[in-house]
Amino acid sequence: MKSPATDEELLTVRVPLPAGAVEVSAVFGAPSGGDASASVVAVAHGAGARMDHPFLAGFAAALRAEGFATLRFNFPYAEAGRRMPGPAAHAVLAWRAVIESIRERSAGRVIACGKSYGGRMASMAVAEGMPVDALVYLGYPLHPPGKPEKPRVEHLPVVAVPQLFVEGTDDPFIQPLSQFEDAVASCQDARIEWFEGGGHSFEVKGAKRPPAEVGASLAPTVSSFIRDVVG
Repeated sequence: MKSPATDEELLTVRVPLPAGAVEVSAVFGAPSGGDASASVVAVAHGAGARMDHPFLAGFAAALRAEGFATLRFNFPYAEAGRRMPGPAAHAVLAWRAVIESIRERSAGRVIACGKSYGGRMASMAVAEGMPVDALVYLGYPLHPPGKPEKPRVEHLPVVAVPQLFVEGTDDPFIQPLSQFEDAVASCQDARIEWFEGGGHSFEVKGAKRPPAEVGASLAPTVSSFIRDVVG
């Protein structure tokens, strides 16, 4: 079924949680031109949002205009109407189910992409063996704001696929920047694209823009990376 507001197809993905399987909402969007062999970018939301956040909707629409298919989805806790994330293991299972769903419907390359928490959960899933062709982070949460002594980096060197970190230079989750750069340098194949003056959601002081526009502005950088590493 098509969403009435977009050209995206409404889906459900079955996630096998330990206490029993649940279904989460997802939306699949074909690329401009309808290329069935196009790479698919799976896009996950941040901890305090859902898949329909304007930032993610704008980002996904811009990726489709660049020639990629997209699939946005909710994590189980968000689908249940909760704002606080559940166990990380549940998010990893959700990511695995989403990637399996994509591979069932597409022969193209698959890229996992997430905003903040969603990206970190993708990296944990890939470190545990989830098969994707590349990883993209939109604001990787290296540590809680003001707590650089608690970095979330142990699994990153295990990730073998190419990784792109799109980061705002004023993001409190990656200060000091030198610590973040050291973490990325520990990875096997990773690069950073800086968003000058951007905060955790790429907001820039004194330059207020709609979230959908901000999300869309990141798509060319992500598209260039994908074409560079997976074709």
